[in-house]
Amino acid sequence: MSDQPQRMLGDPDRKEQLARIIRVDQAGEYGAVRIYQGQRAVLRRNAALKHMEEQEREHLARFNQLAAQHRVRPTLLQPLWHLAGFALGAGTALLGEKAAMACTVAVEDVIEEHYARQETVLDDQPELKATVQQFRAEEVEHRNSAIAQGAEQAAAYPVLYSAISAGTKFAIWLSERI
Repeated sequence: MSDQPQRMLGDPDRKEQLARIIRVDQAGEYGAVRIYQGQRAVLRRNAALKHMEEQEREHLARFNQLAAQHRVRPTLLQPLWHLAGFALGAGTALLGEKAAMACTVAVEDVIEEHYARQETVLDDQPELKATVQQFRAEEVEHRNSAIAQGAEQAAAYPVLYSAISAGTKFAIWLSERI
């Protein structure tokens, strides 16, 4: 008897599962760059945002490379994430620096969990697993930096956090499939 879980009818095969991982991670890093671009358009002098955006650009470049290497098409929703990411970033920044940091905490919490789940299924892909592990650690750094900058003191933090977390989870679900 195999230790591998049985696939159910309609479950993606291994090739499609890997394509979904690369596609969703590329989309997520693209969206993260756009969020930071929106925040920095409003909060121009925040050095932490600049650093986080630079790391997200590195993440995006790596997933662009992996997508080309594995011949994975990007999500068809990328034009939507282009607009939505910038709008989310600019919108939270317009609410103030702490709200922008609350956005970072909400997004990075979801992404950290998302990458942790991916790590459990990537034992046969050591290069991709190492990339996910590295980026997961950097996303945790972003979250911790945002907390240190007062994210949890943002007005209506629980509401903001919940809404952004739910939206991020939905974007992940969509980007894996479309």
